[in-house]
Amino acid sequence: AYLDMEMNLSQDQIQKYTDCLQLYVNSTVKELRRLFLVQDLVDSLKFAVLMWLLTYVGALFNGLTLLIMAVVSMFTLPVVYDKYQAQIDQYLGLVRTHINTVVAK
Repeated sequence: AYLDMEMNLSQDQIQKYTDCLQLYVNSTVKELRRLFLVQDLVDSLKFAVLMWLLTYVGALFNGLTLLIMAVVSMFTLPVVYDKYQAQIDQYLGLVRTHINTVVAK
């Protein structure tokens, strides 16, 4: 039955998807340019530290291993959060207040 189905995209659908893709690409390029050309020093330093830490993560794990861990996490983390929502929210609140006090100092 699926072999007989018509699988064509109309010109309007293609135009809609390319416009959406163009919007995402332009915003990503703009943000990367802002980070790489140090428009905001703090954000650029955060980005540099993140990239530096990712080199160590990449040295420890294979790319396929990271992909498998991401897929497994996508299905297990929501279940864990639903089960332990009160405890997780309590500890996240403590972490958030601690971070806010450090940033305020």
